[in-house]
Amino acid sequence: MDSSPEADSLFRSGFVSLVGRPNVGKSTLTNRLVGEKIAITSDKPQTTRNRIMGVVNLSGAQIVLMDTPGFHRPRHKLGEMMVRVAQSAMRDVEVIYFLVEATSPKPGPGDKYIAEFLQNTDIPIFMVMNKIDEVYPDRLPEVIANYQELLPVTEIIPVSAIEGTNLDTLLAKTITLLPEGPQYFPENVVTDQAEHFLITELVREQVLNLTRDEVPHSVAVVVDEFEERDNGMLYVRAIIYVERESQKGIIVGDKGFMIKEIGLQARSEIERIMGIPVYLDLWVKVKREWRNKEMLLQNFGYTLPDDK
Repeated sequence: MDSSPEADSLFRSGFVSLVGRPNVGKSTLTNRLVGEKIAITSDKPQTTRNRIMGVVNLSGAQIVLMDTPGFHRPRHKLGEMMVRVAQSAMRDVEVIYFLVEATSPKPGPGDKYIAEFLQNTDIPIFMVMNKIDEVYPDRLPEVIANYQELLPVTEIIPVSAIEGTNLDTLLAKTITLLPEGPQYFPENVVTDQAEHFLITELVREQVLNLTRDEVPHSVAVVVDEFEERDNGMLYVRAIIYVERESQKGIIVGDKGFMIKEIGLQARSEIERIMGIPVYLDLWVKVKREWRNKEMLLQNFGYTLPDDK
């Protein structure tokens, strides 16, 4: 994807933060722009819990994306941490992508809350109107007009992250706002996430996809053992933590069916991304109220950003 301006010999680089309500498609857009899956996706709100960095390499430019948790009203310390992560990711960036949904005809309370938070920033903002593939084209101008009143932005750019519609335009306009700068990452690097983190996220993704109700939100995954063995197979032992015994029973399932299915789907995805055979050994343990205990949050990899 070549989106660099012609006749501009400068190498441009910079950081872009993606913000928005839960489930507006921030992770889907990140994966599409990067060209590889670096962030898990699901139809459950608050899927993204950490800041996920993705690198977009273009001719004459490098864009470093920061996918963030969705802005929401927190109900526990984990939720508070997620909102703080989203807020902190908007510091020291060149551009902000404020994602909204074309499927919502008018801005909702969550959009208005984020717009209020962005009111005083001097960072250029693109309102990225996602999911235009789900809206009749003749309805789009009315939706855009409704969102224009929400916040003064540099531009509203309608896109479809799923189908890739208008993403070249989004990248080209982004590059024009980037300063001359270095290549922050080698061209073969697409994320700063460690393999351990990616594996925990891929396991959690399957829990999100295969379970229901409150169970997905009560789950944390930790890699307990990670070893590439002499036979070329990667052995991974991961622990799925939940808050209640009843949740453990759901994840294990009748005669272990659910935990086997989670393992099967996660292992297939890990092997596809890492390119080597994987033996995935999953266990389920209960840690009551872990979402409200800062020490456990840190142990599970949910670190709070520094307040500056």
